Amino acid sequence: MPVGTPNPPAAERDARTRLLDAALRVIRGRGYPATTVDDLCAEAGVTKGSFFHHFKSKEALALAAIDYWNEMTGALFAQAPYHAPEDPRERVLAYLDFRARLLQGAPEDFTCLLGTMVQETFATHPVLRDACERGIRGHAATVATDLALAKARYAPDAPWEAMTVALYTQAVLQGAFILAKAQGGPQVAHACVDLLRTHIETLLPS
Repeated sequence: MPVGTPNPPAAERDARTRLLDAALRVIRGRGYPATTVDDLCAEAGVTKGSFFHHFKSKEALALAAIDYWNEMTGALFAQAPYHAPEDPRERVLAYLDFRARLLQGAPEDFTCLLGTMVQETFATHPVLRDACERGIRGHAATVATDLALAKARYAPDAPWEAMTVALYTQAVLQGAFILAKAQGGPQVAHACVDLLRTHIETLLPS
């Protein structure tokens, strides 16, 4: 917002936020192609006029929803208890335990907006694809920080790179989300995260 521009009325801010919240719920549940502007308005409880006041298109809302998702999940992970251990190896393992605890409810409750959207838009909406990739890579970079510290302490001569392993953790998680959707529940995702944790333990032998 330009300097000197007054803040929009609270009702307008609320409508925009409701549309963003609706995008997270509906797109994760139905997928991006199957989600319509009417669906988003109905979920948010706003008119189409309000929608187009805030967003020029469904793609524009989806792009804003990616940023919104990154802000919310970034805050969630930044405040999560897995940062507490002094030992970086323990922080990495605690991160995976925290991811496992998030696997609750129906698949649309715990799966990733970015992973869902990028699978459906990578060839048709490059702006969304690139935004999703930046979000996934950005989160992986936070995991890579602790992995690099743990590698220096426990496996300094290992041939793997911290960022490569961090991206691998995200690949396993996103694949686990796909399997959870296919099976209609989190059990298979829990099994995948358990095996991922075991693998990381072998990369960082104590």
